Amino acid sequence: MKRYLCLVLALGWLAMPAWTVQAGTDSDMQSKVRQYRQANEHAIIAEFVELLSIPNVSSDRVNIRRNAEFIKRMMEKRGIATRILETRGNPIVFGELKTPGAARTLMFYIHYDGQPVDPSSWTETHPFEPALRPGKLKAGTADPRPIPFPQKGSRYNEDWRIYARGSSDDRAPVIGLLTAIDALRSAGISLRSNIKFIMEGEEEAGSTNLFPFLRENTDLLSCDVLFMCDGPAYYSGDPTLFFGVRGITSCEITVYGPNASLHSGHYGNWAPNPAVRLAHLLASMRGTDGRVMIQGWYDTAVPLNESEIAALKAVPSFEDLIKENYGFSGPEDHWQSLMEAIQNPALNCNGLHSGWVGDQQRTIIPPTATAALDIRLVKGNDPAHMVKLVVEHVRAQGYHVVDRDPDQATRMRYPLIARVRRTEGGYPAFRTPMDLPVAREAIAALERHSDRQPVILPSLGGSLPIYMFGDLLKVPIIGLPIANHDNNQHQPDENLRIGHLWTGIETYAAILMLGQQR
Repeated sequence: MKRYLCLVLALGWLAMPAWTVQAGTDSDMQSKVRQYRQANEHAIIAEFVELLSIPNVSSDRVNIRRNAEFIKRMMEKRGIATRILETRGNPIVFGELKTPGAARTLMFYIHYDGQPVDPSSWTETHPFEPALRPGKLKAGTADPRPIPFPQKGSRYNEDWRIYARGSSDDRAPVIGLLTAIDALRSAGISLRSNIKFIMEGEEEAGSTNLFPFLRENTDLLSCDVLFMCDGPAYYSGDPTLFFGVRGITSCEITVYGPNASLHSGHYGNWAPNPAVRLAHLLASMRGTDGRVMIQGWYDTAVPLNESEIAALKAVPSFEDLIKENYGFSGPEDHWQSLMEAIQNPALNCNGLHSGWVGDQQRTIIPPTATAALDIRLVKGNDPAHMVKLVVEHVRAQGYHVVDRDPDQATRMRYPLIARVRRTEGGYPAFRTPMDLPVAREAIAALERHSDRQPVILPSLGGSLPIYMFGDLLKVPIIGLPIANHDNNQHQPDENLRIGHLWTGIETYAAILMLGQQR
Protein backbone atom coordinates (compact mmCIF):
# COMPACT_ATOMS: atom_id res chain seq x y z
CA MET A 1 0.00 0.00 0.00
CA LYS A 2 2.81 2.40 0.87
CA ARG A 3 4.53 1.95 -2.54
CA TYR A 4 1.23 2.29 -4.33
CA LEU A 5 0.44 5.51 -2.44
CA CYS A 6 3.79 7.09 -3.22
CA LEU A 7 3.47 6.23 -6.93
CA VAL A 8 -0.06 7.62 -7.21
CA LEU A 9 0.86 10.84 -5.42
CA ALA A 10 3.97 11.34 -7.52
CA LEU A 11 2.13 10.82 -10.83
CA GLY A 12 -0.81 12.92 -9.69
CA TRP A 13 1.33 15.89 -8.71
CA LEU A 14 3.35 15.76 -11.92
CA ALA A 15 0.11 15.95 -13.87
CA MET A 16 -1.41 18.82 -11.89
CA PRO A 17 -1.67 22.18 -13.68
CA ALA A 18 -0.49 25.44 -12.15
CA TRP A 19 -2.88 26.82 -9.56
CA THR A 20 -3.85 29.93 -11.46
CA VAL A 21 -7.17 29.35 -13.21
CA GLN A 22 -10.31 30.94 -11.81
CA ALA A 23 -13.26 28.66 -11.05
CA GLY A 24 -16.27 28.56 -13.36
CA THR A 25 -19.78 28.31 -12.03
CA ASP A 26 -20.42 27.26 -8.43
CA SER A 27 -21.85 23.89 -9.47
CA ASP A 28 -18.88 23.48 -11.81
CA MET A 29 -16.45 23.83 -8.92
CA GLN A 30 -18.30 21.26 -6.81
CA SER A 31 -18.47 18.93 -9.79
CA LYS A 32 -14.73 19.19 -10.42
CA VAL A 33 -13.92 18.51 -6.76
CA ARG A 34 -16.20 15.48 -6.81
CA GLN A 35 -14.69 14.21 -10.06
CA TYR A 36 -11.19 14.45 -8.59
CA ARG A 37 -12.27 12.49 -5.52
CA GLN A 38 -14.00 9.82 -7.57
CA ALA A 39 -10.90 9.37 -9.71
CA ASN A 40 -8.58 9.16 -6.69
CA GLU A 41 -10.56 7.35 -3.99
CA HIS A 42 -8.02 4.56 -3.60
CA ALA A 43 -5.06 6.92 -3.21
CA ILE A 44 -7.02 9.04 -0.71
CA ILE A 45 -7.97 6.06 1.44
CA ALA A 46 -4.49 4.52 1.15
CA GLU A 47 -2.86 7.67 2.52
CA PHE A 48 -5.49 7.91 5.25
CA VAL A 49 -4.96 4.27 6.29
CA GLU A 50 -1.21 4.85 6.53
CA LEU A 51 -1.81 7.81 8.87
CA LEU A 52 -4.32 5.85 10.98
CA SER A 53 -1.81 3.02 11.40
CA ILE A 54 0.41 5.26 13.55
CA PRO A 55 -0.68 5.13 17.24
CA ASN A 56 -1.77 8.60 18.34
CA VAL A 57 -2.57 8.47 22.07
CA SER A 58 -1.62 11.85 23.54
CA SER A 59 0.66 10.38 26.21
CA ASP A 60 2.63 8.28 23.69
CA ARG A 61 5.27 10.89 22.94
CA VAL A 62 7.24 8.73 20.51
CA ASN A 63 4.31 7.89 18.26
CA ILE A 64 2.82 11.35 18.55
CA ARG A 65 6.02 12.67 16.99
CA ARG A 66 5.73 10.04 14.25
CA ASN A 67 2.24 11.43 13.54
CA ALA A 68 3.60 14.97 13.37
CA GLU A 69 6.39 13.98 10.99
CA PHE A 70 4.01 12.02 8.76
CA ILE A 71 1.54 14.93 8.60
CA LYS A 72 4.41 17.28 7.79
CA ARG A 73 5.31 15.10 4.81
CA MET A 74 1.65 15.00 3.73
CA MET A 75 1.50 18.78 3.76
CA GLU A 76 4.81 19.25 1.98
CA LYS A 77 3.58 17.00 -0.86
CA ARG A 78 0.89 19.64 -1.44
CA GLY A 79 3.42 22.45 -1.64
CA ILE A 80 2.58 23.74 1.83
CA ALA A 81 5.53 25.34 3.65
CA THR A 82 5.50 23.22 6.80
CA ARG A 83 7.47 22.97 10.02
CA ILE A 84 7.18 21.18 13.33
CA LEU A 85 7.12 23.63 16.24
CA GLU A 86 7.98 22.48 19.73
CA THR A 87 5.90 23.10 22.83
CA ARG A 88 6.47 22.07 26.43
CA GLY A 89 4.57 18.93 25.51
CA ASN A 90 3.68 17.45 22.12
CA PRO A 91 4.70 19.22 18.91
CA ILE A 92 2.50 21.39 16.73
CA VAL A 93 2.58 21.08 12.95
CA PHE A 94 2.31 24.50 11.31
CA GLY A 95 1.89 25.11 7.61
CA GLU A 96 1.34 28.04 5.31
CA LEU A 97 0.13 28.31 1.73
CA LYS A 98 0.51 31.83 0.37
CA THR A 99 -1.63 33.19 -2.44
CA PRO A 100 -0.18 36.09 -4.45
CA GLY A 101 -2.17 39.26 -3.93
CA ALA A 102 -4.39 37.80 -1.20
CA ALA A 103 -5.70 40.31 1.30
CA ARG A 104 -7.06 37.78 3.76
CA THR A 105 -5.76 34.76 5.69
CA LEU A 106 -7.83 31.73 6.64
CA MET A 107 -6.44 29.41 9.34
CA PHE A 108 -7.54 25.82 9.96
CA TYR A 109 -7.10 24.04 13.30
CA ILE A 110 -7.01 20.23 13.58
CA HIS A 111 -5.75 18.03 16.41
CA TYR A 112 -4.02 14.79 15.49
CA ASP A 113 -3.82 13.13 18.91
CA GLY A 114 -6.42 10.70 20.23
CA GLN A 115 -7.90 9.29 23.42
CA PRO A 116 -6.36 6.28 25.23
CA VAL A 117 -7.32 2.86 23.91
CA ASP A 118 -8.03 -0.59 25.30
CA PRO A 119 -7.44 -2.90 22.32
CA SER A 120 -9.24 -5.76 24.10
CA SER A 121 -12.48 -3.76 23.97
CA TRP A 122 -12.46 -3.43 20.18
CA THR A 123 -14.65 -5.82 18.21
CA GLU A 124 -12.37 -8.19 16.30
CA THR A 125 -10.13 -5.35 15.10
CA HIS A 126 -7.20 -3.37 16.50
CA PRO A 127 -7.41 0.41 17.02
CA PHE A 128 -4.26 1.03 14.98
CA GLU A 129 -4.83 -1.55 12.26
CA PRO A 130 -7.54 0.18 10.21
CA ALA A 131 -10.36 -2.11 9.14
CA LEU A 132 -13.18 -1.63 6.64
CA ARG A 133 -16.72 -2.76 7.46
CA PRO A 134 -19.70 -2.58 5.07
CA GLY A 135 -21.76 -0.58 7.56
CA LYS A 136 -21.99 0.30 11.23
CA LEU A 137 -21.48 -2.38 13.85
CA LYS A 138 -24.77 -3.54 15.29
CA ALA A 139 -24.88 -3.10 19.06
CA GLY A 140 -23.67 -6.18 20.93
CA THR A 141 -22.55 -8.04 17.80
CA ALA A 142 -19.54 -8.37 15.50
CA ASP A 143 -21.65 -7.72 12.40
CA PRO A 144 -21.03 -6.59 9.80
CA ARG A 145 -17.61 -8.19 9.78
CA PRO A 146 -14.54 -6.55 8.22
CA ILE A 147 -14.05 -6.80 4.47
CA PRO A 148 -10.87 -6.29 2.41
CA PHE A 149 -10.15 -2.79 1.17
CA PRO A 150 -11.26 -2.84 -2.48
CA GLN A 151 -8.80 -3.09 -5.32
CA LYS A 152 -8.25 -0.21 -7.70
CA GLY A 153 -11.13 -0.01 -10.13
CA SER A 154 -13.74 -0.91 -7.50
CA ARG A 155 -15.71 1.89 -5.88
CA TYR A 156 -16.07 2.62 -2.18
CA ASN A 157 -19.65 2.44 -0.94
CA GLU A 158 -20.58 5.60 0.96
CA ASP A 159 -22.05 3.58 3.85
CA TRP A 160 -18.85 1.61 4.43
CA ARG A 161 -16.86 2.64 7.50
CA ILE A 162 -13.20 2.71 8.46
CA TYR A 163 -12.65 1.51 12.02
CA ALA A 164 -9.55 2.89 13.79
CA ARG A 165 -8.67 5.23 16.63
CA GLY A 166 -8.64 8.78 15.31
CA SER A 167 -10.50 7.82 12.14
CA SER A 168 -13.11 10.45 13.00
CA ASP A 169 -11.65 12.35 15.97
CA ASP A 170 -9.63 14.03 14.62
CA ARG A 171 -7.51 12.68 11.79
CA ALA A 172 -10.36 12.65 9.27
CA PRO A 173 -10.05 16.44 8.78
CA VAL A 174 -6.33 16.01 8.00
CA ILE A 175 -6.99 13.88 4.94
CA GLY A 176 -10.21 15.73 4.10
CA LEU A 177 -8.66 19.20 4.04
CA LEU A 178 -5.52 18.16 2.19
CA THR A 179 -7.57 16.26 -0.39
CA ALA A 180 -9.71 19.37 -0.94
CA ILE A 181 -6.52 21.26 -1.74
CA ASP A 182 -5.51 18.50 -4.16
CA ALA A 183 -8.89 18.66 -5.87
CA LEU A 184 -8.89 22.43 -6.31
CA ARG A 185 -5.36 22.42 -7.63
CA SER A 186 -6.07 19.54 -10.01
CA ALA A 187 -9.04 21.49 -11.41
CA GLY A 188 -6.94 24.63 -11.83
CA ILE A 189 -9.11 26.56 -9.39
CA SER A 190 -7.28 29.47 -7.76
CA LEU A 191 -7.56 30.43 -4.13
CA ARG A 192 -8.39 33.96 -3.03
CA SER A 193 -6.86 33.81 0.46
CA ASN A 194 -3.67 32.84 2.21
CA ILE A 195 -4.10 29.59 4.11
CA LYS A 196 -2.52 28.61 7.44
CA PHE A 197 -2.70 25.27 9.23
CA ILE A 198 -2.19 24.52 12.91
CA MET A 199 -2.30 20.89 13.97
CA GLU A 200 -2.13 20.20 17.71
CA GLY A 201 -0.85 17.04 19.37
CA GLU A 202 -2.45 17.09 22.83
CA GLU A 203 -6.04 18.28 22.58
CA GLU A 204 -7.25 15.02 24.09
CA ALA A 205 -4.95 15.65 27.06
CA GLY A 206 -6.52 19.04 27.78
CA SER A 207 -4.38 21.28 25.51
CA THR A 208 -2.29 22.22 28.53
CA ASN A 209 0.55 23.61 26.43
CA LEU A 210 -1.50 25.29 23.72
CA PHE A 211 -2.06 28.64 25.42
CA PRO A 212 1.66 29.32 26.04
CA PHE A 213 2.38 28.33 22.44
CA LEU A 214 -0.26 30.69 21.09
CA ARG A 215 0.95 33.51 23.31
CA GLU A 216 4.52 33.07 22.06
CA ASN A 217 3.49 32.83 18.39
CA THR A 218 0.67 35.34 17.92
CA ASP A 219 2.40 37.00 14.94
CA LEU A 220 2.99 33.68 13.20
CA LEU A 221 -0.65 32.68 13.73
CA SER A 222 -2.23 35.99 12.73
CA CYS A 223 -5.29 35.45 10.52
CA ASP A 224 -8.67 36.92 9.70
CA VAL A 225 -10.79 33.91 10.59
CA LEU A 226 -10.07 30.56 12.22
CA PHE A 227 -11.88 27.35 11.26
CA MET A 228 -11.94 24.57 13.86
CA CYS A 229 -12.02 21.22 12.07
CA ASP A 230 -13.31 18.90 14.78
CA GLY A 231 -16.48 17.31 16.03
CA PRO A 232 -19.34 15.46 14.33
CA ALA A 233 -21.46 16.91 11.55
CA TYR A 234 -25.16 17.16 12.23
CA TYR A 235 -27.20 13.95 12.39
CA SER A 236 -28.54 14.46 8.86
CA GLY A 237 -25.01 14.18 7.45
CA ASP A 238 -25.41 17.55 5.70
CA PRO A 239 -22.54 20.07 5.60
CA THR A 240 -22.39 21.68 9.03
CA LEU A 241 -21.08 24.91 10.51
CA PHE A 242 -21.00 25.65 14.22
CA PHE A 243 -20.25 29.01 15.80
CA GLY A 244 -19.49 28.00 19.35
CA VAL A 245 -18.51 25.16 21.62
CA ARG A 246 -19.12 24.35 25.24
CA GLY A 247 -16.28 24.52 27.70
CA ILE A 248 -15.46 21.77 30.17
CA THR A 249 -14.10 21.05 33.61
CA SER A 250 -14.37 17.97 35.81
CA CYS A 251 -14.17 16.79 39.39
CA GLU A 252 -14.47 13.70 41.57
CA ILE A 253 -16.56 13.41 44.71
CA THR A 254 -15.63 10.72 47.26
CA VAL A 255 -17.91 10.01 50.20
CA TYR A 256 -16.46 8.20 53.22
CA GLY A 257 -17.89 5.52 55.50
CA PRO A 258 -15.93 3.18 57.81
CA ASN A 259 -12.16 3.03 57.36
CA ALA A 260 -12.37 -0.57 56.10
CA SER A 261 -14.93 -2.84 54.43
CA LEU A 262 -17.39 -4.21 57.01
CA HIS A 263 -19.51 -7.37 56.98
CA SER A 264 -23.01 -6.30 55.86
CA GLY A 265 -24.67 -8.84 58.15
CA HIS A 266 -22.86 -7.77 61.31
CA TYR A 267 -22.91 -4.02 60.61
CA GLY A 268 -25.69 -3.38 58.06
CA ASN A 269 -28.45 -0.93 59.11
CA TRP A 270 -25.95 0.64 61.50
CA ALA A 271 -22.58 1.55 59.93
CA PRO A 272 -22.84 4.38 57.36
CA ASN A 273 -22.88 3.17 53.75
CA PRO A 274 -21.04 5.66 51.52
CA ALA A 275 -22.52 4.23 48.31
CA VAL A 276 -26.04 4.99 49.50
CA ARG A 277 -25.01 8.41 50.78
CA LEU A 278 -23.37 9.25 47.47
CA ALA A 279 -26.54 8.20 45.63
CA HIS A 280 -28.58 10.62 47.75
CA LEU A 281 -25.99 13.37 47.24
CA LEU A 282 -26.02 12.98 43.46
CA ALA A 283 -29.82 12.87 43.44
CA SER A 284 -29.85 16.22 45.25
CA MET A 285 -27.86 17.76 42.39
CA ARG A 286 -30.20 16.91 39.51
CA GLY A 287 -33.96 16.64 39.22
CA THR A 288 -35.64 13.71 37.51
CA ASP A 289 -36.25 16.02 34.52
CA GLY A 290 -32.51 16.61 34.09
CA ARG A 291 -32.41 20.15 35.44
CA VAL A 292 -29.42 20.84 37.67
CA MET A 293 -30.61 21.76 41.17
CA ILE A 294 -27.39 23.38 42.37
CA GLN A 295 -28.05 26.96 43.38
CA GLY A 296 -26.78 29.53 40.85
CA TRP A 297 -26.05 26.89 38.19
CA TYR A 298 -27.68 28.78 35.32
CA ASP A 299 -27.11 32.34 36.56
CA THR A 300 -23.94 33.21 34.61
CA ALA A 301 -24.96 31.71 31.24
CA VAL A 302 -25.13 34.29 28.43
CA PRO A 303 -28.47 33.81 26.61
CA LEU A 304 -28.64 33.24 22.86
CA ASN A 305 -29.45 36.30 20.78
CA GLU A 306 -32.30 36.51 18.26
CA SER A 307 -30.31 35.24 15.27
CA GLU A 308 -28.99 32.31 17.30
CA ILE A 309 -32.46 31.40 18.52
CA ALA A 310 -33.75 31.55 14.94
CA ALA A 311 -30.93 29.28 13.76
CA LEU A 312 -31.69 26.82 16.55
CA LYS A 313 -35.35 26.64 15.53
CA ALA A 314 -34.34 25.98 11.92
CA VAL A 315 -32.25 22.91 12.78
CA PRO A 316 -34.13 19.78 11.64
CA SER A 317 -34.97 17.30 14.40
CA PHE A 318 -33.44 13.85 14.31
CA GLU A 319 -34.31 12.99 17.90
CA ASP A 320 -36.45 9.95 17.11
CA LEU A 321 -33.60 8.46 15.06
CA ILE A 322 -31.11 9.18 17.83
CA LYS A 323 -33.27 7.48 20.44
CA GLU A 324 -33.69 4.46 18.21
CA ASN A 325 -29.96 4.28 17.42
CA TYR A 326 -28.98 4.39 21.08
CA GLY A 327 -31.82 2.35 22.52
CA PHE A 328 -33.79 4.60 24.85
CA SER A 329 -37.44 5.59 24.61
CA GLY A 330 -37.33 9.13 25.91
CA PRO A 331 -34.88 11.85 27.00
CA GLU A 332 -34.64 13.79 30.21
CA ASP A 333 -37.58 16.04 29.58
CA HIS A 334 -36.74 19.47 30.99
CA TRP A 335 -35.55 20.81 27.63
CA GLN A 336 -37.75 21.09 24.55
CA SER A 337 -35.09 19.62 22.25
CA LEU A 338 -31.56 18.22 22.15
CA MET A 339 -30.32 21.39 20.47
CA GLU A 340 -31.82 23.51 23.27
CA ALA A 341 -30.32 21.24 25.93
CA ILE A 342 -26.74 21.65 24.72
CA GLN A 343 -27.02 25.44 24.87
CA ASN A 344 -27.15 25.15 28.68
CA PRO A 345 -24.51 24.16 31.28
CA ALA A 346 -24.66 20.48 32.18
CA LEU A 347 -23.58 18.30 35.10
CA ASN A 348 -22.84 14.77 33.97
CA CYS A 349 -21.93 11.69 35.98
CA ASN A 350 -19.25 9.81 34.00
CA GLY A 351 -18.93 6.88 36.35
CA LEU A 352 -19.39 5.47 39.84
CA HIS A 353 -17.15 3.23 41.91
CA SER A 354 -17.76 1.56 45.26
CA GLY A 355 -17.03 -1.96 46.41
CA TRP A 356 -17.38 -4.80 43.90
CA VAL A 357 -20.01 -6.02 41.44
CA GLY A 358 -20.59 -8.97 39.12
CA ASP A 359 -18.61 -12.12 39.88
CA GLN A 360 -16.60 -10.15 42.44
CA GLN A 361 -19.51 -8.79 44.47
CA ARG A 362 -19.20 -9.24 48.23
CA THR A 363 -21.59 -8.77 51.13
CA ILE A 364 -19.85 -5.76 52.59
CA ILE A 365 -20.35 -2.13 53.45
CA PRO A 366 -17.69 -0.37 51.32
CA PRO A 367 -15.38 2.21 52.91
CA THR A 368 -15.76 4.77 50.12
CA ALA A 369 -17.87 5.66 47.10
CA THR A 370 -16.65 7.89 44.26
CA ALA A 371 -18.42 9.67 41.43
CA ALA A 372 -16.59 11.19 38.45
CA LEU A 373 -18.38 14.29 37.14
CA ASP A 374 -17.86 16.45 34.11
CA ILE A 375 -19.29 19.94 33.79
CA ARG A 376 -20.09 21.22 30.31
CA LEU A 377 -19.95 25.01 30.24
CA VAL A 378 -21.64 27.60 28.05
CA LYS A 379 -20.63 31.17 27.32
CA GLY A 380 -20.42 33.14 30.57
CA ASN A 381 -19.52 30.19 32.82
CA ASP A 382 -16.14 30.19 34.56
CA PRO A 383 -14.76 26.66 35.14
CA ALA A 384 -13.48 27.35 38.67
CA HIS A 385 -16.73 29.06 39.66
CA MET A 386 -18.83 26.11 38.48
CA VAL A 387 -16.73 23.66 40.53
CA LYS A 388 -17.10 26.02 43.49
CA LEU A 389 -20.88 25.81 43.11
CA VAL A 390 -20.62 22.01 43.35
CA VAL A 391 -18.52 22.28 46.52
CA GLU A 392 -20.97 24.74 48.07
CA HIS A 393 -23.84 22.40 47.26
CA VAL A 394 -22.08 19.45 48.90
CA ARG A 395 -21.54 21.57 52.03
CA ALA A 396 -25.20 22.63 51.98
CA GLN A 397 -26.15 18.93 52.22
CA GLY A 398 -24.33 18.77 55.57
CA TYR A 399 -20.97 17.41 54.41
CA HIS A 400 -17.60 18.45 55.73
CA VAL A 401 -15.57 18.92 52.52
CA VAL A 402 -11.89 17.93 52.48
CA ASP A 403 -9.23 18.00 49.77
CA ARG A 404 -7.52 14.75 50.83
CA ASP A 405 -8.40 11.50 52.56
CA PRO A 406 -9.58 12.31 56.11
CA ASP A 407 -7.44 11.35 59.09
CA GLN A 408 -8.81 9.61 62.19
CA ALA A 409 -9.52 12.86 64.05
CA THR A 410 -11.56 14.19 61.11
CA ARG A 411 -13.49 10.92 60.84
CA MET A 412 -14.42 11.02 64.50
CA ARG A 413 -15.46 14.65 64.40
CA TYR A 414 -17.71 14.81 61.32
CA PRO A 415 -20.56 12.38 60.53
CA LEU A 416 -20.64 13.31 56.81
CA ILE A 417 -17.33 13.67 54.97
CA ALA A 418 -16.74 14.23 51.25
CA ARG A 419 -13.61 14.96 49.26
CA VAL A 420 -14.07 17.08 46.14
CA ARG A 421 -11.08 16.90 43.83
CA ARG A 422 -10.91 18.88 40.62
CA THR A 423 -9.56 16.46 38.04
CA GLU A 424 -9.34 18.77 35.01
CA GLY A 425 -8.79 22.50 34.99
CA GLY A 426 -10.64 22.69 31.70
CA TYR A 427 -11.52 25.81 29.79
CA PRO A 428 -14.50 28.12 29.18
CA ALA A 429 -16.96 28.07 26.30
CA PHE A 430 -16.72 30.31 23.25
CA ARG A 431 -19.29 31.64 20.79
CA THR A 432 -18.78 33.70 17.62
CA PRO A 433 -21.67 35.99 16.59
CA MET A 434 -23.47 34.47 13.61
CA ASP A 435 -24.25 37.83 12.04
CA LEU A 436 -20.63 38.80 11.36
CA PRO A 437 -19.85 39.33 7.64
CA VAL A 438 -17.41 36.40 7.52
CA ALA A 439 -19.97 34.17 9.22
CA ARG A 440 -22.60 35.05 6.62
CA GLU A 441 -20.00 34.51 3.90
CA ALA A 442 -19.14 31.02 5.19
CA ILE A 443 -22.82 30.06 5.30
CA ALA A 444 -23.32 31.38 1.78
CA ALA A 445 -20.28 29.45 0.52
CA LEU A 446 -21.74 26.15 1.67
CA GLU A 447 -25.11 27.04 0.18
CA ARG A 448 -23.50 27.88 -3.19
CA HIS A 449 -21.08 24.98 -3.42
CA SER A 450 -23.24 22.13 -2.15
CA ASP A 451 -26.28 20.26 -3.41
CA ARG A 452 -27.32 19.76 0.22
CA GLN A 453 -28.72 22.37 2.58
CA PRO A 454 -26.13 23.15 5.28
CA VAL A 455 -27.01 22.92 8.98
CA ILE A 456 -26.07 25.96 11.06
CA LEU A 457 -25.53 25.46 14.80
CA PRO A 458 -25.06 28.28 17.33
CA SER A 459 -22.99 25.87 19.44
CA LEU A 460 -21.70 22.33 19.28
CA GLY A 461 -22.38 20.07 22.24
CA GLY A 462 -18.75 19.03 22.64
CA SER A 463 -15.81 21.02 23.94
CA LEU A 464 -12.77 22.50 22.20
CA PRO A 465 -10.13 24.97 23.47
CA ILE A 466 -11.44 27.69 21.14
CA TYR A 467 -11.34 30.36 23.84
CA MET A 468 -7.51 30.33 23.74
CA PHE A 469 -7.51 31.42 20.11
CA GLY A 470 -10.28 33.93 20.75
CA ASP A 471 -8.49 35.54 23.69
CA LEU A 472 -5.13 35.86 21.94
CA LEU A 473 -5.87 36.18 18.22
CA LYS A 474 -9.08 38.22 18.52
CA VAL A 475 -10.61 36.71 15.38
CA PRO A 476 -13.94 35.06 14.52
CA ILE A 477 -13.89 31.28 14.99
CA ILE A 478 -16.14 28.92 13.05
CA GLY A 479 -16.41 25.15 13.38
CA LEU A 480 -16.23 22.79 10.39
CA PRO A 481 -17.09 19.25 11.54
CA ILE A 482 -17.24 16.38 9.03
CA ALA A 483 -17.39 13.09 11.00
CA ASN A 484 -20.57 11.02 11.30
CA HIS A 485 -22.42 11.58 14.57
CA ASP A 486 -22.37 7.86 15.44
CA ASN A 487 -18.60 7.53 15.17
CA ASN A 488 -17.98 6.09 18.67
CA GLN A 489 -15.83 9.10 19.50
CA HIS A 490 -13.57 8.41 22.52
CA GLN A 491 -14.81 4.81 22.63
CA PRO A 492 -13.88 1.38 21.31
CA ASP A 493 -14.71 0.81 17.64
CA GLU A 494 -14.28 4.45 16.62
CA ASN A 495 -15.19 4.78 12.96
CA LEU A 496 -15.63 7.13 10.02
CA ARG A 497 -18.38 6.71 7.41
CA ILE A 498 -16.89 6.99 3.92
CA GLY A 499 -19.74 9.18 2.67
CA HIS A 500 -19.04 11.72 5.39
CA LEU A 501 -15.41 11.95 4.29
CA TRP A 502 -16.51 12.57 0.71
CA THR A 503 -18.95 15.29 1.81
CA GLY A 504 -16.24 16.74 4.06
CA ILE A 505 -13.84 17.12 1.14
CA GLU A 506 -16.42 19.17 -0.76
CA THR A 507 -17.21 21.20 2.37
CA TYR A 508 -13.55 22.08 2.89
CA ALA A 509 -13.17 23.00 -0.78
CA ALA A 510 -16.10 25.42 -0.51
CA ILE A 511 -14.62 27.12 2.55
CA LEU A 512 -11.14 27.27 1.02
CA MET A 513 -12.72 29.31 -1.77
CA LEU A 514 -14.08 32.03 0.54
CA GLY A 515 -13.94 35.37 -1.21
CA GLN A 516 -14.70 33.98 -4.64
CA GLN A 517 -17.25 36.09 -6.52
CA ARG A 518 -20.40 34.69 -8.05
